[in-house]
Amino acid sequence: MSGPIGIFDSGYGGLTILHGIRQLLPQYDYVYLGDNARAPYGPRSFDVVYQFTREAVLKLFEYGCHLVILGCNTASAKALRTIQQHDLPQIDPNKRVLGIIRPTAEVIGSLTKSRHVGVLATEGTIKSESYNLEIHKLHPDIVVSGVACPFWVPLVEYNEADSPGADYFVKKRIDEIMRKDPAIDAIILGCTHYPLLMPKILKYLPMGVRIVPQGEYVAESLQQYLTRHPQMESQCSQGGIVRYLTTENPEKFKESAQMFLHESVEVESVILNT
Repeated sequence: MSGPIGIFDSGYGGLTILHGIRQLLPQYDYVYLGDNARAPYGPRSFDVVYQFTREAVLKLFEYGCHLVILGCNTASAKALRTIQQHDLPQIDPNKRVLGIIRPTAEVIGSLTKSRHVGVLATEGTIKSESYNLEIHKLHPDIVVSGVACPFWVPLVEYNEADSPGADYFVKKRIDEIMRKDPAIDAIILGCTHYPLLMPKILKYLPMGVRIVPQGEYVAESLQQYLTRHPQMESQCSQGGIVRYLTTENPEKFKESAQMFLHESVEVESVILNT
C-alpha cells in the first residue's frame, strides 16, 4: 500500500526542507514530524541523536511512510549511516531513509570557482565533519572550512531573526569563517533554520561570496531519486496532503510553523517510543 513521504527534524528547521520539496513536488503526500520537545539536537551526543532519530523514523513508518528524509543536518550527520546500515535491514529492507547533507555536497562543485567552501552549522554537525567527508568523496580538490553558530538556532526559534541583536551574532560568524579562509567563495548553510536569517546573512556577506541554502537542492535530489527508483516512487501516495506531528504543544508548533511556512497548519501531538 502506498503512503506519504516522511520528513523528520528535531525542531522547526526541517520545515524549510519540506517547503522546498513541496515547491517542486506538490503532488505527493507528506508527514512532517518535529521532535520539538527534545530539540535542539545540535549539542547532543552521537548516541542520543541516533536513538532519538531512530524513534522518529519508526514513528513515521507507523504512519505508512516507505521513504523518510532526515530534514535535519545533525540527524543526517550523526544517525543516518547507522540507521541505513544497521537498522533498515532488520526493520524492513524495502524502506529507505535519506539525509540532506549529500545533495548539497553533490552540487557544491558547480557552485564554487575558487574551490574553497565554508560551512556554517550547529556544533554537532561541525564536529561530525560530515560535510568535509561528503564533499571530499565527490570533490577531493575542494578545501572545506567549518564554523559552528551556537546562537543562530535560538534566534530563529524565539522569533528574533529580524531583531537588531541578531546582527551581532550573524556578523561575528561570517567574519570568523572568512578570516579562517579568505578564499571562500561559497558558504553552505548547514542547518535548516539558517535560511530564516538570510536578510542578515546577505547584509554581512562579502562581495562575490555565494550562499547555498539546502531546500532546493534536497528537493531536486529527491526528484532524481524517485525517477531512478520507480518502485519506491510507486509507493509514495499522491494526494497533495500534508500532516504535521509534534512531540511538543501543538499550539506552539502552529505558531512557529506559520513563521517558516507563511500558512496556517493543523498539528497533531505524538509521543515517541523511548
